[in-house]
Amino acid sequence: MNFSEVFKQSNQLCKVSPDGKYLATCVQYRLVVRDVSTLQILQLYTCLDQISHMDWSSDSLFILCAMYKRGLVQVWSLEQPDWHCKIDEGSIGLVSSRWSPDGRHILNTTEFHLRVTVWSLCTKAVSYIKYPKACQKGIDFSRDGCYMALAERRDCKDYVSVFVCDDWHLLRHFETETQDLAGLEWSPNGCVLAVWDSCLEYKVLLYSLDGRLLSAYSAYEWSLGVKSVTWSPNSQFLAIGSYDEKVRILNHITWKKITQFEHPSSINNTKAVVYKEVEKRTAVGSDDLSLHITIGTALYNTRSKYEICPSPVQIPVVKPDPDRANPKIGVSSLAFSSDSRYLATKNGGFQVQSLNWHRSGDSLMLLGKEQLCLCYMDTDQEDK
Repeated sequence: MNFSEVFKQSNQLCKVSPDGKYLATCVQYRLVVRDVSTLQILQLYTCLDQISHMDWSSDSLFILCAMYKRGLVQVWSLEQPDWHCKIDEGSIGLVSSRWSPDGRHILNTTEFHLRVTVWSLCTKAVSYIKYPKACQKGIDFSRDGCYMALAERRDCKDYVSVFVCDDWHLLRHFETETQDLAGLEWSPNGCVLAVWDSCLEYKVLLYSLDGRLLSAYSAYEWSLGVKSVTWSPNSQFLAIGSYDEKVRILNHITWKKITQFEHPSSINNTKAVVYKEVEKRTAVGSDDLSLHITIGTALYNTRSKYEICPSPVQIPVVKPDPDRANPKIGVSSLAFSSDSRYLATKNGGFQVQSLNWHRSGDSLMLLGKEQLCLCYMDTDQEDK
């Protein structure tokens, strides 16, 4: 494995473009764009203040830099370095900024979630959407980029509005049967919208595009409920991660639970193969001093290998303190493989920040260390 030199970055603002050709990093108020293959600097942009958020457009032609403290958004073009755009929200403030799927509109959410402002880079037109709700996931676009679902709060009730992304006109508006709507997500085929309640009530609702309630699911009552929800790429499964440290899978025909998975601290399944990383350090000679690091007073060459652990395997588990506020419990991350056969889940809220499958569906990339569960999406199989 080869490593490049270390590049500076601020606030973990480092993203590869969607086409995989460019790497953008932010250093205070500067935006640096590099070529991924050579790591040479292609463009260097200077913003008006320290960058709080950075995002690529879907076609990798524009970069958005948001400065929340000043309520500013600056947009830069890779094809035309001299072209730039500045959006000033003024005294109303700014708490969130994102691209629309077409990469030509910017959605800004103002302070206190008073409204969402849609800015067009092509026509310079501005559209305003009122009553956005401040929640876990209040905006989601359909996979084809045609529709946007927005969670709203009016007169102490939850609503969902569906907008057409071409001209941002309202297509549907309906009330949801939730006490405190926490998030919504389109199915990949764009036919069903999943809506879930806050953690105080276990409720997942499935709505059609025209606002009809297709089904409602609740696993239990009088306890902390839903923590994460995600669709499989084929839209046939809906995975629900709960605070009881279990994952429940619903099917797309009856919307009933077909199976559930747990996160055991002990693996007794003889069919499961568990690998453990083992580091081996060997002293090196004086000829290799430039290739190694000094640990204490001795020089070591560190090599890693993986050994198969004998069954049963005990997984180290850190139990949260229930007496402290916001205990880090429950399944907080879910990720399907591209072929919808496998599901990776993270139990707890410790060091893993994200779960990402490779496009082939045979490898999983995660950030940090945490307990993982790999599930084979076939109800006839019992292996996990």
